[in-house]
Amino acid sequence: MEKKGFQVKEAKSVAEGLNIAKTAPTAFAVVDLRLEDGNGLDVVKELSKNKKDSRIVMLTGYGNLPTAVAAVKEGAIDYIAKPVDADDVESALLASPESKAKPPENPMSADRVKWEHIHRVFELCNRNVSETARRLKMHRRTLQRILSKRSPR
Repeated sequence: MEKKGFQVKEAKSVAEGLNIAKTAPTAFAVVDLRLEDGNGLDVVKELSKNKKDSRIVMLTGYGNLPTAVAAVKEGAIDYIAKPVDADDVESALLASPESKAKPPENPMSADRVKWEHIHRVFELCNRNVSETARRLKMHRRTLQRILSKRSPR
C-alpha cells in the first residue's frame, strides 16, 4: 500500500489498533477480522466513532455473511475475503460511496459457503459437535461426517 501512495501505520493487535484509532484516526483503514488479541470489529467500531468519514475495509480469511453485516454496521465500507491483492484493497478504499461493488471474479461455491458456515457455528459452540448439530438442526453423525472432510473449493 506504501507503493500506491498510502502512509501505512501497522497494528498487530486490537490494543494497538484502538490506540491508533483514539490518538490519530486515519482517513483510510484496512483491518483484519482476526488480530492477535481479539476481533478487528472492535477497531472498526472505534475508528468509525472517532473519525466519521473514515473509509474502512475489513479483511478476513473467514468470509461469511453475518460477519460482513456486522462489519458494515460498525462502519466498514467493504468486506473482502482473503486472499486479496493490493489493487482490490485500493479499489475498495477509493471507490465512490454511491457506486456498487463489482461482483467477485472467483466467488466461493455454494458448497464452500455451507462448509464455512458450519465450521463457524462449530467454532462458536466451542467445537462441541452435539451443540453445533442441535443449532444447525442436523443429525450429529451427519455433522461429524461433514467436519471430517476437507473444505470444498
